[in-house]
Amino acid sequence: MDSSKHILAVDVGSSSVRCSLYDVSGELVERGGGFSHGFVATRDGGSTMDADELCDQIFEALDEIHARIVKDARTIAGVGFTTFWHSILGVDRRGHPTTPLFTWADSRAAEAGSELRERLDEAAVHRRTGCVLHSSYLPAKLLWLSRSYPQAFDKTERWVSPGEYLNLQLFGEATVGTSMASGTGLLDQNRKVWDREVLAALPVGEEQLSPISDEPSRGLRTEWGRRWPALADVPWFPAVGDGACSNIGSGCTRWDRLALMVGTSGAMRVLWKADAVEVPEQLWCYRSDAGRFVAGGALSNGGNLVEWMRKTTRLPDPEATEKLLAAMEPDAHGLTFLPLLAGERAPGWADGANGTIAGLSMATEPVEILRAAMEAVALRFALIACIVDEAFPEGSEEREVIATGGGLLHSPAWTRIMADALGRPVTTSAVPEASSRGVALLTLEALGGPGIEDVEAPLDETYEPDLSRHAVYKEALVRQRVLYETVARRG
Repeated sequence: MDSSKHILAVDVGSSSVRCSLYDVSGELVERGGGFSHGFVATRDGGSTMDADELCDQIFEALDEIHARIVKDARTIAGVGFTTFWHSILGVDRRGHPTTPLFTWADSRAAEAGSELRERLDEAAVHRRTGCVLHSSYLPAKLLWLSRSYPQAFDKTERWVSPGEYLNLQLFGEATVGTSMASGTGLLDQNRKVWDREVLAALPVGEEQLSPISDEPSRGLRTEWGRRWPALADVPWFPAVGDGACSNIGSGCTRWDRLALMVGTSGAMRVLWKADAVEVPEQLWCYRSDAGRFVAGGALSNGGNLVEWMRKTTRLPDPEATEKLLAAMEPDAHGLTFLPLLAGERAPGWADGANGTIAGLSMATEPVEILRAAMEAVALRFALIACIVDEAFPEGSEEREVIATGGGLLHSPAWTRIMADALGRPVTTSAVPEASSRGVALLTLEALGGPGIEDVEAPLDETYEPDLSRHAVYKEALVRQRVLYETVARRG
């Protein structure tokens, strides 16, 4: 590749949008400003966004970075997108939304998921699609939507992800990349085609889903070409799932590295190159692209749990809170916390789960509840880590844990809790925006640059586990599992 050219990475996360520029070696050159947003949550489990408002944010972020591109006379070789997985909206024949954007966190399709488990062999579906029949995935969502929004459902010509909807605006047509399709629960992962058996159980035809292709779009529609002339004729690649990009950006592209991400939600993932996969039980399995898989477990609760605590309780300011957290002994609060306020995905996939705190007393302080919440999330990851090691034993004894996401990178106390709960070292990534860097590296590779496995990622501090504290957390995990079996286990 021409060394004077750059990659534009558009990172559409669950809480913000940011555009950044990278050089042909994958180094960050220009980091755009962040445009914050959030999901609209309702008491019945709803979690939605307005797709046009989200696109307007993306357009603002593109305006900002385009101004810098023009000012510095930079040349763009390609545009890469990364967006959150498992989200959907309907559009009519003119490409206008018929529904809100239903996000991965929307749990209202739980009963539809239960119905599908009665009609389909869930284990077989999981082996083919890498997804269980859960409200976070599209099969349950589509069945629920057909009954809850019947008029909008009948008007819908196509069901699309946020990235596909953006492409409809910019190019007048849209395909869905292998990565985004793989997180729907509708894709046969090994054959890379829409799963006909799952579709046959839904009131949706294959013609209502986008064609699967990783080829880029070219030639912005006139309005957008005039707005961003420096981007008008460059290749724009289909959106890639943010979780896969986070692994790539943080250098977790081999068997011996396990990515631990805590942002709005949380995830633990391993990524590898392969032509086919045998999907492991209890874990999800998607694709980062047509030639690689990513598998692991995801939590619906991470940084959003801490944010909820800050809004709900009388915590001191963040700096003072961090000092208090760091000074506390493990599991000294006497609480058992199920951190499932936004429901559960891995490892138990209990669609109707809620948050539960046992052991509260008049003496319990807000910071103790926060510490219990952080420890509880770490304990859920300890469960997932055991499952990952059993599913992928190759290199498990030497497997490094690399931490990314604002939840851990901004809280040394939480990172130390993670190391102690896991009983293994945790090294923080020195990459400020792992998903953004990851999609830039994938875009570079697609344009003839280096393979993602050949690009090193900078690392920061390593937190060694305290084995005595690990023993305390093992006992705490036993209590948490008993509470889970009592109030939240999947029926």
